Amino acid sequence: MDDVDAAIDIVLQRVAEAIDVPCVALVEYDDHGGSVQTHGWAAASHVSALSDAPWGLQTEGETLVTDLPSESASRLGVRSAVVVRATIAGAPGLALALGSARDSRAWPPSVVETIHLVAEIVGSAVRRRQLDFALRDSEQEVHRLRAAAEQETFTFDDGADLPEFEGIVGKSESLRAALARLHEVAPTNSSVLLLGETGTGKELFARAIHYRGPRRAHPLVVVNCAALPPALIESELFGHSRGAFTGAITTRQGRFEMANRGTLFLDEIGDLPLDLQTKLLRVLQEGTFERVGSSQTQSVDVRIIAATHRDLRQAIAERQFRDDLYYRLSVFPIRIPSLRDRRADIRELVWYIIRKRQRSMQRTITRVPDGVMQALQQYDWPGNVRELENVIERALIHSTGDTLNLLDDHFGPTPAPELDGTLVSVERSHISEVLEACGGRINGAGNAAERLGMHPNTLRFRMKKLGIVRKGNRREDVIDPSVPGSGPKRAAASTGY
Repeated sequence: MDDVDAAIDIVLQRVAEAIDVPCVALVEYDDHGGSVQTHGWAAASHVSALSDAPWGLQTEGETLVTDLPSESASRLGVRSAVVVRATIAGAPGLALALGSARDSRAWPPSVVETIHLVAEIVGSAVRRRQLDFALRDSEQEVHRLRAAAEQETFTFDDGADLPEFEGIVGKSESLRAALARLHEVAPTNSSVLLLGETGTGKELFARAIHYRGPRRAHPLVVVNCAALPPALIESELFGHSRGAFTGAITTRQGRFEMANRGTLFLDEIGDLPLDLQTKLLRVLQEGTFERVGSSQTQSVDVRIIAATHRDLRQAIAERQFRDDLYYRLSVFPIRIPSLRDRRADIRELVWYIIRKRQRSMQRTITRVPDGVMQALQQYDWPGNVRELENVIERALIHSTGDTLNLLDDHFGPTPAPELDGTLVSVERSHISEVLEACGGRINGAGNAAERLGMHPNTLRFRMKKLGIVRKGNRREDVIDPSVPGSGPKRAAASTGY
């Protein structure tokens, strides 16, 4: 390193001036005793001594005091010399040599001891430089081996980019619209309400918002409101004091306190009991609460991200959800599209899941047949990406070669069952006519589900049961193999759906 070399040159000059000698040389040796580098300083009249003098004389001990041969002395202007050897980590290390213009100069023990000390100090600097070089070489080798390993592992990858958000895979218009809203709200402290069916990746969106927001240095605490027994939800959220109830042997912090200065993600907020909704509203409005069994007010500073698969407006109409809490939570709603609304992402998701799972399952899948991919793209995925992950994992277990083979047999349209009865025939005919009039579209204002007065999922269930297949060239149902960019994309993170 340049700064070490410059420091060595300065040290050599100062040693020469302090001991009053016209030249000083330092010779570095390799592990086998061979000279690898020489540093030196000399007065103007003794510059040739640095390159021509026999400074590399081997010593049997640590110090050599010698008179130079008369021919060398007259040519170089150096008549006597002292050479001190220093070892570095047990290796030959270096030699520090001082040349004098005097005949048979005396080198007092104190001077030799000082030269020894200088040699050891310089030797430590040289050793550190050697270690730095070795470390840099090792890091370069690690990077090279890692790159080679990745190339070997993903030989089937078309070299596409990593996803911008960890685990959120896809480039469909509906997903990009949701991600654009994520970009807008993440840098703020505003509350966010994530809307979408189960398995669409609401927790992934919550994590992306937190880790791109101003509170990323503080905790993200996740609470699944649907997974907690009603009797324990209040204690989980707000904590409890000692003796608050049977078994409360110590005071315990709740999730709000754990998330102080950070983010609290309330998943499935639509399943929160009404009495807890009132207490949650107070925390959101005032930033204060009391632990169960305590009258002492606690203050917190928490950003709220809530998520639900339920229609909260309908829950409000049915008096199952407070409208004031809804408006407090939905400062910035983001609707996450279902998988059937972004079928263009299925190919990329399939390869993403394969790469994520196959190594642990000792599989090496390099090919997904067109028929398999088309079947996956045509299926409606009521369980969304979570269901897709399960299907691909089962397929990986079932596939023993390099080709993915589906174990599930329910992909594609269901044949019309043999049903008797006039009502069934009328129902099938009526639904088919409405679908045809709507161009095969189920979701959205004025489309089939709304015209029939059904929830879209209910309509899909009835269609499957009745064997009704949608017709028409709807974008999400058409597979165009000529569309570019359909190859697999590299990713390394968990989907978390």
